[in-house]
Amino acid sequence: MKGSFTPPFLDSRFRGNDGGVRGAHGAELGHHPFEDAELAQKVTGLQALLREMGHVVVCFSGGVDSGYLLAEAVNALGDNALALTAVSPSLAPEEGADARGLAESIGARHLLIDTYELDDPRYAANPVNRCYFCKTELYSKSIDEAAALGIAYVLDGFNLDDRGDHRPGRKAARERGVRSPLDEMGFTKADIREAARQMGLPVWDKPALACLSSRFPYGTAITPEKLTQVNRCERVLRELGFRVYRVRYHDELARIEVAPDEIEKLFRPDVREEILRRFKDAGFTYVSIDLQGYRTGSLNENITK
Repeated sequence: MKGSFTPPFLDSRFRGNDGGVRGAHGAELGHHPFEDAELAQKVTGLQALLREMGHVVVCFSGGVDSGYLLAEAVNALGDNALALTAVSPSLAPEEGADARGLAESIGARHLLIDTYELDDPRYAANPVNRCYFCKTELYSKSIDEAAALGIAYVLDGFNLDDRGDHRPGRKAARERGVRSPLDEMGFTKADIREAARQMGLPVWDKPALACLSSRFPYGTAITPEKLTQVNRCERVLRELGFRVYRVRYHDELARIEVAPDEIEKLFRPDVREEILRRFKDAGFTYVSIDLQGYRTGSLNENITK
């Protein structure tokens, strides 16, 4: 629902005696000493930066990067930290539910807003800078919501390692003054996972997230129907117990990527038959397996070359 808060989950089950936020299983978040002095310095710097900001909106997908940033923001600022999640056809319903659950478990106020990137023909045409149009919509709406609440800072989970990928959405962030505290403090993805693990954040080892539109080769038009088709097939892999997966859309053909150590499972007769049946029910004529396995941004490989 646009502009509506989910109920804040701020009771004593999620607070330590010193006010530290607790995870869903009672593990206190954010107050464990770090053996790595460099990482400890980054965490200390991040906490100080967040306290200096005072009031923040965190663009929150439910993944480890934005999840860790949100947890640190709640630790530093309490109710003055707000999670904001964009809801659109490019967000898998399962990921939306996971984001709501994570925000609730760490005690963050959570705002859901509708975004309409698919209404923009530039986005729907799926050019190589598609993410620019998506992030323009997201950040514009986020800044409007923050301004209405009197909040000066909008934050995202961009970090040091993200600089090496094809990220046209960064231009939209810079144009709108969105801050990236993890990048500013020099956090790598490994740093974030380790800090989240020591914090007790349940998503510390969650596979990387990406919107459903990332399953389409550039130049392939994106529609709500195609997004639903891909999501139906990824749900099959999730239900079959695969932990890391993507279904890449190639017109009549679905290309499956799973973690290399899970590829063998695809060839089990019961698994193979279930996938074939349900993928064809979803509208694909052919189903293939990518023998390289899952890798982040596989459809960017020609771009980065």
